[in-house]
Amino acid sequence: MDGGHYGEDLFPPDRSGEAERIDYGALAYDAVSRARLAALGVGPGWRCLDVGAGTGTISRWLAEEAGADEVLALDRDPRFVRPAQDSRLRTMAADITDPALDPGRFDLVHCRFVLMHLPQHAEVLARLAGWVAPGGRLVVGDALDLTTAGSPHTAYRRAMEAMWRVLRDTIGTDITWMTDYPHILSRLGFADVGAEVVLPPLTVDAPITAFWRTTWLSMREALVSGGALTAGELDDALDYLSSPSLADLSPGMITAWGRRPGP
Repeated sequence: MDGGHYGEDLFPPDRSGEAERIDYGALAYDAVSRARLAALGVGPGWRCLDVGAGTGTISRWLAEEAGADEVLALDRDPRFVRPAQDSRLRTMAADITDPALDPGRFDLVHCRFVLMHLPQHAEVLARLAGWVAPGGRLVVGDALDLTTAGSPHTAYRRAMEAMWRVLRDTIGTDITWMTDYPHILSRLGFADVGAEVVLPPLTVDAPITAFWRTTWLSMREALVSGGALTAGELDDALDYLSSPSLADLSPGMITAWGRRPGP
């Protein structure tokens, strides 16, 4: 069900270009995440945990620009986390689904594009909540597709729908519950709960367009061999992403946040 350790069969970490594919997603959304974290007051004096750190773009920003005292970048495979300019950033290789995992208590726990891939997301989210120190913040983000079903471009629509279906069948990805984030955080005892949705521009030269292109190419065999999509449909969809006629809305990201009551 996990598609080879949460998708490694679909996206092998050692495959050439995998770090770049992850970075395209970061380029599409990092400005949004940084703005939200800054608005919540992250800065000097904070201890921060970045869960599912990827290539470490948010972790490095927390250490180098936000000025947090300590940043822990946690990932199953933290090899892509490039070091910061000083020792305030450290990495930890760990499986977030391990119930024995306890990295400590933090003023910020940030988790982006992780929970959507975990069938046990409710249990993991509750565990993340437990790592937030009194007065600290929990910030979570995941994909939200509000746009694919309405696309008039058949190949694009079918490719995006096939991608979500293959991710669901192989990894367990579920993007149907994300609009409940504010209610979930409230039930977990957080105050000052808020949420926002961002749809990045889907233009030929946009990072999110490159992310979808490289993601579909990485998944090509799974998309075609399983019958979710024909090779011709996938090629048409890829051509569309590079075409001047590209005129669609990308799936976006929902970010939700809350404060644990306390000093």
